[in-house]
Amino acid sequence: MFKKPAPESRPNSSSSSLTSTSQKLSNGTSVAKKEASERKRKARASYERASSSEDEDREGASSEFEGEDDELDFGAEDEDTSTLKGKILHFFQEASLDELSLIAGCSLKKAQKIVELRPFAVWQDLVFHKENGLSAELLLGCRVVLRERAVVQGLMSKCQTISGKMVKGVTQVIDKDMGSMTQPSVLNRKLQLKPYQLIGLKWFLLLHQHKLNGILADEMGLGKTIQAIAFLGRLHQDGIDGPHLITVPSSTLDNWVRELKLWCPSLKVLVYYGESFSPLSSIQVQDNVVSCDYNLAIGNDSDRSLFRKLRLKYAVFDEGHMLKNMNSLRYRHLMAINAEHRLLLTGTPLQNNLLELMSLLNFIMPSMFSSSTTQIAKMFSMRGKDTPKVTYTEKYWMLYVKMCVGGCACVRMCLSQVLKQLPAKEEKLEFCTMSEKQHLLYQNMVGKLKKSAIGEKKELCNVMMQLRKMANHPLLHRQYYTTERLKAMSHLMLKEPTHFDADPVLIQEDMAVMSDFELHRLCQQYSSLHKYQLDKDLLLDSGKFHLLQTLLATLKTKGDRVVLFSQFTMMLDIVEILLKHLGHRYVRLDGSTPIADRIVLIDDYNMDPEIFVFLLSTRAGGLGINLTSANVVIMHDIDCNPYNDKQAEDRCHRLGQTRTVQVIKLIHKDTIEGCMLQLGQKKLKLEQDMTAAEEGDEGTMSEDMAALLKASLGL
Repeated sequence: MFKKPAPESRPNSSSSSLTSTSQKLSNGTSVAKKEASERKRKARASYERASSSEDEDREGASSEFEGEDDELDFGAEDEDTSTLKGKILHFFQEASLDELSLIAGCSLKKAQKIVELRPFAVWQDLVFHKENGLSAELLLGCRVVLRERAVVQGLMSKCQTISGKMVKGVTQVIDKDMGSMTQPSVLNRKLQLKPYQLIGLKWFLLLHQHKLNGILADEMGLGKTIQAIAFLGRLHQDGIDGPHLITVPSSTLDNWVRELKLWCPSLKVLVYYGESFSPLSSIQVQDNVVSCDYNLAIGNDSDRSLFRKLRLKYAVFDEGHMLKNMNSLRYRHLMAINAEHRLLLTGTPLQNNLLELMSLLNFIMPSMFSSSTTQIAKMFSMRGKDTPKVTYTEKYWMLYVKMCVGGCACVRMCLSQVLKQLPAKEEKLEFCTMSEKQHLLYQNMVGKLKKSAIGEKKELCNVMMQLRKMANHPLLHRQYYTTERLKAMSHLMLKEPTHFDADPVLIQEDMAVMSDFELHRLCQQYSSLHKYQLDKDLLLDSGKFHLLQTLLATLKTKGDRVVLFSQFTMMLDIVEILLKHLGHRYVRLDGSTPIADRIVLIDDYNMDPEIFVFLLSTRAGGLGINLTSANVVIMHDIDCNPYNDKQAEDRCHRLGQTRTVQVIKLIHKDTIEGCMLQLGQKKLKLEQDMTAAEEGDEGTMSEDMAALLKASLGL
């Protein structure tokens, strides 16, 4: 590594370089100007190569550097130049390695060299030249970093100003005005808003008064839907008739329409099923509220054109965390919706990702942030390959941005704050013991995986999925249908009218990629294969199934009702076999369930106490579904993201629940599920959201999960 030489022993080349650099920064000769311009051109070219999101917006950004000559060679040593030099000098003297790495072209090795060359007491100490592996272009790169930082700091300062006003307003409501708050007269008089929902309504009204957009981030189950409807009803009461747009996930569309009619029947609601279904003119004239799902809002050119032309008062976006990526196509299409105001509703905690936080801010405050999205994207995505983990600097900005989001744009109420108005929720871990066959198969799989070369995250992600499947049920893999059995089955398939002229080799190839359970269903489907169906003992051979048989019997005896979640729809297929075997009535909803059928299934379960179990896939059934008639939640298998499980749990533990809710998680001991549980508990404790793969990064996993997985495999 290069050491900083003592002043008296610096090589002559360094002295001449120091003199040259000093001259370029202090005199106004044309030679210096040309050299500086050339350095500037090279530095910018290098920076543009390193930043994929560079565009012209940066030049229009508001910052303390705006309007200055972009060269560092200012000729006269005026006050602004001196200030700029002081900031650059301070940055190189005090910046951490990860902060230095933000400079375009400054690798981790170069950052380490800069640290070794310290201290930088005066400007002349910044001697970066080829001999020590550093370049004077780093000075210009530093200025770019300072520019981006100044832009973001300016925006955050504005947010903090707004934050102070909004916090003061809400505090006054809670401290002084709670007793005098009443719900809008247009709401159904038979229904009553809870006190904390009145606070949410007041928050919306404060935003409207200050002409601000916002985020209502109540925890799941506190009635965000009702609060939003109450707000639209209040606007209607005040003569602001819309039209308003409510954009929701497809699974919650019917529930929104029902709640709108129930809580505010005076609002005219149109469910939008496509541009051909309802002409633009009829929406503008007749309807107060237009409701549609995200897919239709951004579906085809006609739909997008309609919402660009339609002059909306408010656009409400349920599950607003779906707007966390400002670079996604969905985000850009929804940004184009022509609405005077925007409201986001979410029960998912704000993500610990700077770009996600800034994406939400940009969406609700486009007038403030849209001209600076380039700076935002660059500053918060400049982490290099040498610094894959979240740095101290990023953590600082996360805290700063969250504070601004929380104050100026977002109100969040937790279940704990309104616990007196909701029954308790008890969580219990049930550690299961694998069946003898399942344990043997799991250990064999671990042995095979340990022998294979595992290094890349995508490989680890696949390994993790294979282990999760085996921990849930052996039939999610192919173990019992051997190659010899598949060969025999492929020839028998030729007896079927649909396959009489098929190639048995190709049939066998198709069978080889199927799981045991898929092959079992194939044998049920074709009479020629009936004899190869699996015995019921194998279908029910799972440690979790052995526990469920006893657990479900106990719960049913006590009069409890159950919602059972699984990550895997095929796992739900096998659970159905168990429930039929045990004689329990059930209904099922997953991602393949038609939208029109979902509300019918939910109503059937809520209204018929004889239906004991509701089967749900975690992702499809974890959002916007009300199942308060059940008081027991069983997580057959946990999610990598603990917040997805929390959302699922809150299908029962929400407004309207009258009984204590039990949440039972089934965990197979000494398996990958133990690693997932350990990491999930850690993340929940730190109030961090362990997000799934980012858009564009499918098949990746977090560093800590990868480390735990390797440890569990003994790698």
